[in-house]
Amino acid sequence: MQVEIGTDDIFIEARLLADLLRLDPAAVHSLLRAQEITSFCERGIGEHEGEYRLSFFYGNRRARLNIDPAGNVIRRSVIDFGPAALPRRLHRAGG
Repeated sequence: MQVEIGTDDIFIEARLLADLLRLDPAAVHSLLRAQEITSFCERGIGEHEGEYRLSFFYGNRRARLNIDPAGNVIRRSVIDFGPAALPRRLHRAGG
């Protein structure tokens, strides 16, 4: 499984995140610890109850994963601004 939902945590395989952010999987953990990769999690409500949207930021890229209650990835997206900085509005929930 690429995503595992725990009681208080959500675990994501480094390989999945590395692919989305165009990184070496071996670098993911150290970049997270150094807070060079940042993230936030949104919990679904209404018709999306039980689902989560996970957003990850690294440099000029934002990667998003929508996962169902079983931890299956139901949608993924990546925005890459190339040499330009990622706009601040994309660093917030729903952005």
